[in-house]
Amino acid sequence: MSFVLVEKADRIAWVTLNRPEKLNALNNEVLKGLDLAFADLEQDAEVGVVVVTGTGEKAFVAGADISELKSLDTASARVQALRGQAVFQRIESMPKPVIAAVNGFALGGGCELALACHIRIASENAKFGLPEVSLGIIPGYGGTQRLPRLVGKGVALDMILSAEMTAAADALRMGLVSRVVALADLKATAEKLAKTILSRGPLALRSALAAVNEGIEMPQDQGLQYEAALFGLLAASQDMQEGMGAFLEKRQAQFKGL
Repeated sequence: MSFVLVEKADRIAWVTLNRPEKLNALNNEVLKGLDLAFADLEQDAEVGVVVVTGTGEKAFVAGADISELKSLDTASARVQALRGQAVFQRIESMPKPVIAAVNGFALGGGCELALACHIRIASENAKFGLPEVSLGIIPGYGGTQRLPRLVGKGVALDMILSAEMTAAADALRMGLVSRVVALADLKATAEKLAKTILSRGPLALRSALAAVNEGIEMPQDQGLQYEAALFGLLAASQDMQEGMGAFLEKRQAQFKGL
């Protein structure tokens, strides 16, 4: 049984976490499957957008597999954290947009997986949380770093130190997710968003991801210089001529990624 399923259609890759009996909890086999899947999808010229979701209606990913974590010592725990961080860094660094379609519980490592995706949309029954301190540990797959960058230090510390779950409506209010929809509409909403993104210039999408992901780590003046450099490079592309020409001619642009 594969714990990570990949389906491709219409330039969209659907990556589904598939451990329903464990609420799609992350173990080392799942992490390895995610790493291999994203390594393949990054190189796949037929894929333009990736959507990550979980099997079933209860959970996106309900956390890490505690039975694996309980046996760790200091050295192996650090290695485990670095392993998870590397997988999620691969996802965040993906040069193609990655959408998390959060269908239920996104707790612990599941919340950290959603944070590593570029866009998060949630079903109305979704719940987010980082419960690690209630287990005597801290988030180890990037949660202490990505969450405050996304929602601010104070809100992030509230979530991390209380270990309480956050409902989808509150996640929307704080900016943790960008959209909340009925569970029955989640896949269609993710697909519609993916197709909208696919209609845009692929070089521009790649540059926008780089400008945001890399620029946010720079001082603002340096980030602005980086943005200007990317803007200049795009001005030499055929896609820019096509996009602006299509706008002026009132037609749909036909981008070629050149």
